[in-house]
This record gives sequence, C-alpha cells and structure tokens, in this order.
Amino acid sequence: MAERGTKNQVLNGLFWKVMENGGSQGIQFVISILLARLLSPDEYGVINLVLIFVTIANVIVQNGFGTALVQKQQADERDYSSVFYINLGAAAVIYLALFFFAPWIARFYRNPEMTAIVRVLSLVLFPGAVSSVQNAFVARKFQFKGLCIATVAAALVSGIGGILLAGAGFGVWALVGQQLFYYLVLVLVLFFAVPWRPKWMFALERVEAMFRFGWKLLCASLIDTVFMNLYGLVVGKIYDEHTMGVYSRGEQFPKLIVTNLGTAIQSVMLPALSAHQSCPDQVMHMLRRAVKVSVYLVFPMMAGLAAAADNLVLVLLGEKWMACVPFLQISCLAYAVWPMDIANLQALNAMGRSDVFLKLELVKKAVGVLVLAVSIRCGALAFIAWKAAGDFLCTFINAWPNQRILGYSIMRLWRDILPALLASAVMGAAVYGLRFFLPVGILGLGLQILAGAGLYLLLSAVFRLESFTYLTGMIKERMGRG
Repeated sequence: MAERGTKNQVLNGLFWKVMENGGSQGIQFVISILLARLLSPDEYGVINLVLIFVTIANVIVQNGFGTALVQKQQADERDYSSVFYINLGAAAVIYLALFFFAPWIARFYRNPEMTAIVRVLSLVLFPGAVSSVQNAFVARKFQFKGLCIATVAAALVSGIGGILLAGAGFGVWALVGQQLFYYLVLVLVLFFAVPWRPKWMFALERVEAMFRFGWKLLCASLIDTVFMNLYGLVVGKIYDEHTMGVYSRGEQFPKLIVTNLGTAIQSVMLPALSAHQSCPDQVMHMLRRAVKVSVYLVFPMMAGLAAAADNLVLVLLGEKWMACVPFLQISCLAYAVWPMDIANLQALNAMGRSDVFLKLELVKKAVGVLVLAVSIRCGALAFIAWKAAGDFLCTFINAWPNQRILGYSIMRLWRDILPALLASAVMGAAVYGLRFFLPVGILGLGLQILAGAGLYLLLSAVFRLESFTYLTGMIKERMGRG
C-alpha cells in the first residue's frame, strides 16, 4: 500500500510538473517567437549576456538551502522561515555586488547600456529568494498543482507584458520587463495557491544543520551554472552580440523541451527517492524507470528537432534567424542526455551523498575547461560542437558513482537506453530524408512532424519497447480510474 501510495504521488507530481513546465514553457515559446519577430538578434544577445550574470546570482540565492529543505526528513515552520530570511539576506548582498559591478560588466563587453540593464534585471533576486522556499514546500507536500497554476499565470502575464513593451519600441528593455513581470507574478500567485506563510521565527542551529548538507550542493550548482553559461560568456566576448543572439536562439529550442522533462524529474524524483533512501534497491529501481522513460521521450524529440531544424526556424522565426540552424542541431545532441544525467544526480542527492555530487562537478568542470581551452579558437560552430562532445563524456562521469552506491552499472545504463536510442536514430534519419521530397515551409514541417511521430510509435509497438508498454499501461490505468 505504501509503495502504491508513493507511486501515485510520483505520477501525480510528474503529471503536474510536466503540465506546469509544458504550459509555461509552451506559452514562453510562443511569446519568444513573437518577440523574435519584433526584436533583433543583437538585442537578444545583450539580454542573454546579462541573464548569465543574474542566473549565476540566482543560484547562490535559491540553491543549497532549498534542496536541503526538500531532503530533510522532518521540516517544520521554523525551518521554512529560517531559510526564508537567510535567502532574502543573501539576495540583498548579491544585488549590491551586482549593482556596483555593473559598470565593469558593461566595459568588459563594450556596451554602456548594460550597466542599467544589470542593475534593473538583478531585482529578480528578491522574488526568487521567496519562490525558492515556496517551491521547497510544494515539493515536500507534492502540491504541484498550485505551482503549475502560478507558473503558467506568470508566463502568460509576463509574455503579454513583454510583447506590449516590444511593440511600443522599448527594444531590449521589453525583455527586461518580461523577466521582472514573471518573477513578481509567480510569487504573488504562489502566495495564494500555496498554504505557507513566513513567520517571525529564526533558528540558527537549523540553518547550520541544513548548511552542512546544502553547501556542497550549492557549490556544485554554482560550478555547474557558471560552466553551463561560460560558453555564452565566451561567445559574447570573443565573437559578437549577433553570434551570441543566434547561438542562444538555436539552443533555446532543445533546451525548452529538455528542461520541461528534466525539471519535472528533478522536482519530483528527489522527494520520492529521498523517502526510500534507506532501501538502495528501491532507489535503483525508481532510478532505472526514470532513466528509461526520460530517454524514451527525449531522444526522439531531439532527433526529430535536429532533422527538421531548417524548416522549423524558417517557419517560426523567419529568414533573419536561419544562422541559428547549425547551433540548434548541435544543441540537440548536447541536451539529449540531460534528463538521464539529472536522474543519476538526483539519486545521489536522495542518498545524502552531496559530497560525491560536489566531487563529480569538480571532475566534470575540469574536463570542460580542458575542452574549452582546446576549442576556444576553432570558430563559433566548432566551439559549440566541442562542448556537445564534452557533455556526452560527462554522461559516463555522472553515472559512475551509482555503480558503487546503488549497483547500477554504466553497462546496464546503456542497455536501458539503447532501444530508445536506435529507434530515435532511425526516425531522425527518415525525417531528415523527407526534407528532400517535401515542400519548404509550414506544410513540409507539419508532414515531417507527423511522419516522425508515427514512425517512432510504430517502431515502439512493433519491437515492444519497454517504456512504450509502461507508458501506455499507465495511460490506460489513469483513464480507467477517470
């Protein structure tokens, strides 16, 4: 009964997280297409450079304590409120640092407008500090429905605000306004949707206890975020803002898809796996299922997206963005393994091995720095291709500790993902071949999508892929209960 209850909680949580990410990112995707037609690649390049600094700052504010709250076996109001005040204090300190360093950032990228953009955009740190505690409460209570409503509302309101500002001629400031609107609406809606309020209580000993677990995750997340954005910083500095704009736009498509599923896995699997941390066999079973299902869903989307990239960009963004096509295709390869990596790393966190998590990040970043040093003068496309190769190598590094901790070997991992990989490769090759016979434009794109989806489902049914059978069974079960 307990196992079935956990399974239902996980499935319900995954459903609402996918709905949340799919709904909000779907809205953001449509909004970004409209904004791309109103704004230039150069304007997108500026805002993406500034967002890198704000994203890194947000990691310091939101990570570590939030994850420690979720992982802690017993958390009460004193824990939540203590983390709330710590997060706000961190947001204030980091905002002041960004405020004073903003002119230096602007001089480094030779763009005086960045000073004001950094100072205004960094205000998102304060609502971000609040939402991280709200998110931890949601994850512990599996109350993902309220978070779904809040995130979708924030995406819709901020998107409309951004379009109105862009249409009024505000340029890059339309994107700044969109970010501010998003965080403010998110916190306000969560205030009403989630039954948690900060109280006037603070316990330093609770914070210290969570810090002993969370500081390693904070360091690991900070290292990972800095490194994930390091390529953007280098592209913006060595090349130009136009190249930065087309690179970030090409990366956006696969990142949008993978982040949706990856965030759902990360949010739901950590509390679910943590609840079984005393039973490694059960954790391994849940980890294997997460890996199989995630790659079964992500691999075909990445293969199809790469195969139909030119038609997709032409239809959605227009001719002026066609330079982002090769960046998009390379990014598909890099992001395909991301949900699998997340599942492996969340298993480590659930087992309380934040020390191993941190060591992994240090090893992976050492590999990444070596790759970056080798490729930095190779040209923008080759530079990003080397990054994708480094990401693939890190898949083996992420999986290595679970051989000893859970008994989940790398060989077994690859046997689990091989069926989905082969089916996706066949489907991707077929979709790419169709581009030589179908008309260019929306009709050809639609036919490529339908043919790819149909072929992948046919291969899944004919060869009875395990994840296909599992997912169709779960759908039938839910429909039967409904």
